[in-house]
Amino acid sequence: MEIYLIRHAEPQWVIDGVNIVDPHLSERGTRQAEALAEALDGVHFDEILASPLRRTHLTAEPMLRRRHARLAVAPWLEEIREPNWHGLPATLAADAYANERRMIAEDRWKGLPGGEAPRDFVVRIADGCEQFLIERGIVRSPQPLPVWTMEPNDRRIALFAHAGTNGVVLCHLLGLDAVPWEWDRMATGHASISVLTSMEIGDGHTFMLSSLSNVEHLAKSDRTR
Repeated sequence: MEIYLIRHAEPQWVIDGVNIVDPHLSERGTRQAEALAEALDGVHFDEILASPLRRTHLTAEPMLRRRHARLAVAPWLEEIREPNWHGLPATLAADAYANERRMIAEDRWKGLPGGEAPRDFVVRIADGCEQFLIERGIVRSPQPLPVWTMEPNDRRIALFAHAGTNGVVLCHLLGLDAVPWEWDRMATGHASISVLTSMEIGDGHTFMLSSLSNVEHLAKSDRTR
């Protein structure tokens, strides 16, 4: 089994100096999405899912159009919920994130005032990931190590999501302890592809990281984070 974790292309977070919530893609992001679709032309997916947010849908759209496929929305893939900065000066968000980076590590679990706490975000994504697997007959083994019971299969699933979401999924399936900066720990570029592949072991299956943040399909001038 393979899980393709695809980060959305570059959004247009700021217009005329103000923040945009749930933005469209930038002009460069649109190019990234088209290049991504071309790179995946020869890859068959049994399922294609995306978070509820616009930027993931717009990133998936060129690929869906090329293969006449439909997108399923997976609410659990939604990125960490920021404070409502829509229409406010972009400097407010920039300053808030700069202040967060200066906090001591343990305090970062609290997150930004008015936003989703990273501790809650990690639980939401991990729980959503486990339910996603259960619905496909993949059940966590009752042991500390990251082992699941599943029938060997060659299914390939694409998840169009976000830096934070994908970071939590990667660390959860690889058995890494969570941190309150998953979007930075597993640094993935816009329109990048990361791949997790199941591997059979003595008492079940585990996941190995086959590829992290592959952006070779993008022109060097179009590679962003």
